Amino acid sequence: MASAILSFRVSPCFGINPKLKPRFRAERLASGDDNLSVYSVNGGAGSVMEEKETKGSFLNGGNGRLKPRIEQKMVKKRVCEELEVLWDDGYGTKTVKDYLIAAEEMIKPDGGPPRWFCPVECGQPINGSPLLLFLPGLDGVGMGLILHHKALGKVFKIQCLHIPVQDRTPFEGLVKLVEEAIRLEHASRPNTPIYLVGDSFGGCLALAVAARNPTIDLVLILANPATSFGRSQLQPLFPILEAFPDGLHVTIPYLLSLVMGEPVKMATVGIEGRLSPMQKIEQLSGNLTALLPLLSGMANIIPKETLVWKLKLLKTASAYTNSRLHAVKAEVLVLASDKDNMLPSRDEAQRLMNSLSNCKVRRFKDNGHTLLLEDSLNLMTIIKGTCKYRHSKKHDFIADFVPPSMSEFKYAFDEVAGYIRFASGSAMFSTMEDGRIVQGLAGVPNEGPVLLVGYHMLMGLELSCLIEAFLREKKIMVRGIAHPELFWGKLQSSSNEFAFSDWVKVMGALPVTANYLFKALSTKSHVLLYPGGAREALHYKGEEYKLFWPEQPEFVRMAARFGATIVPFGTVGEDDIAELVLDYNDWMKIPVINERIKESIRDGIRIRDETDGEVGNQQLFIPGMLPKIPGRFYYLFGKPIKLKGREDLTKNREDANDLYLQVKSEVEQCIDYLLKKREEDPYRSIIDRTIYGALYSSVDQVPAFKP
Repeated sequence: MASAILSFRVSPCFGINPKLKPRFRAERLASGDDNLSVYSVNGGAGSVMEEKETKGSFLNGGNGRLKPRIEQKMVKKRVCEELEVLWDDGYGTKTVKDYLIAAEEMIKPDGGPPRWFCPVECGQPINGSPLLLFLPGLDGVGMGLILHHKALGKVFKIQCLHIPVQDRTPFEGLVKLVEEAIRLEHASRPNTPIYLVGDSFGGCLALAVAARNPTIDLVLILANPATSFGRSQLQPLFPILEAFPDGLHVTIPYLLSLVMGEPVKMATVGIEGRLSPMQKIEQLSGNLTALLPLLSGMANIIPKETLVWKLKLLKTASAYTNSRLHAVKAEVLVLASDKDNMLPSRDEAQRLMNSLSNCKVRRFKDNGHTLLLEDSLNLMTIIKGTCKYRHSKKHDFIADFVPPSMSEFKYAFDEVAGYIRFASGSAMFSTMEDGRIVQGLAGVPNEGPVLLVGYHMLMGLELSCLIEAFLREKKIMVRGIAHPELFWGKLQSSSNEFAFSDWVKVMGALPVTANYLFKALSTKSHVLLYPGGAREALHYKGEEYKLFWPEQPEFVRMAARFGATIVPFGTVGEDDIAELVLDYNDWMKIPVINERIKESIRDGIRIRDETDGEVGNQQLFIPGMLPKIPGRFYYLFGKPIKLKGREDLTKNREDANDLYLQVKSEVEQCIDYLLKKREEDPYRSIIDRTIYGALYSSVDQVPAFKP
């Protein structure tokens, strides 16, 4: 079979029964090495060679039985060492159309039992990747992650559960099948987490397995779990299906597709946000036209008898799982759609968060029941943004960091931060070794470790443009040191939508601790540090462009320890975007509001106790700002200060303090330079930049003053 869509790599744990004649033929071929298995799928295009299994892999134990392989030791590498920045995650290249085509081929009867398989497009994961088991929804095909295969396949060993159309394995039988797989993996790699991604019915299956195995380190990602099946809006209609005439069953798939998913969101997959409205409409129309005729295939994926059986199975699964929720100790992430017309997923997500001991929720307000097949976010992005990706017991922001992909880059800076980028029209300047100031980032070293030290504008408005510029111009991931409130405070938990605090983590933010600064510099990263922290970003009236740095020169000593290069920089432009009208002192004069601010500060003390330095002295509030007709942001990176060979600074506090004051002085000089030179910029106004961009180039290429 020539189509890559229709071929998939067969897992060594694919149960083989010699008496069956499966549609997808899997055979073990002779090999000189007993540890080298070659599997052929339908012959030809699907042929895949499985090399010696690494730690935690499944092996065929004969007669369809499984046995774990003793792991071979390997040198552990950080994920970012094996994945380059702006890597291709393939998101948008596959759509629900590909799912329907693949499903049509996979549902052809072979008489076989439920089994595991690995889709070809998942590719070869990086070394040491954890296992991810996908548990399908009502369809049972196992291709529900088709939009996400390539991205997930880079950092997970993926196995998908396929439940044949005619299979009637009871719920407990499916639980035992998944249970056997995770126990084998756990026996091989007891210190590595195992991921269970459950879609609808698969969510019940994942929770049931977790309840029966509380001592195994499991991470559950549940998309609209069917634990709320008993409260489904369609519950009164299900008995009618049994009496539905066979001749009219062909209409059921169309009804189900409208109930279960959002066809428009399905057809929106792959349409780039930066396209014009007319181009988006044209692509959406074409996608819908191609998708709708394929929905008739749902009648074959879920024939009447199977649909009736699956609904009974759902009822059993929901009751079984709900009675055991108290026993679930696993880490759980619930993805809930607000427009789920089949299940009350939004309310169920809240119930699960209250019932489970370790549960997070992310809501998607425009999506339907088939969330994983609709246009929302790449599942890998969600896993990264919620800090669920890890190789050990606890997430490490350095070792477990997955660099942003190209699709994440486009979405983050076109959709999430698109307005601020357009409004600010950022102009970047840097200083060369000989002291010349040039437009662009050529003066910033490409090789780390590099410590970027600068001024924090009001509300950190300069951050997104700075990160975007380094990624676009130099393909360098700048790891920003961020306030702990973004990771562990109320800002992290106040909204259940995938929001700014999640994107901050996707883009490499690190908690402000000495430990993470140490780790980042030791791995030769580019690190962004604001010594003024929240006090600078939340300054009072009349304090713009004033530095509020602590007295201790600790970052200088840390940089010297690793021979890092310090690059001081200044930013200006906050007064061109907005006017500060209410600061901390103003808010504290207003009853009720002042009490809420005091309460948030008291709550924050517990969080800041986990960090070092002077973070605990910073008062957090949201300043009141009045927008202006946008001007422009300007950045100037000063001459690099090389500390290679200056290990003496780690012990000589006086010299370290002198260098600290030098860095602070250069930041102030950069700010003064920009404040003066911006008066010479003919494109300081957004109106002038927009006209120039429309006539000559994109907004990113609008010139500024001559340095």
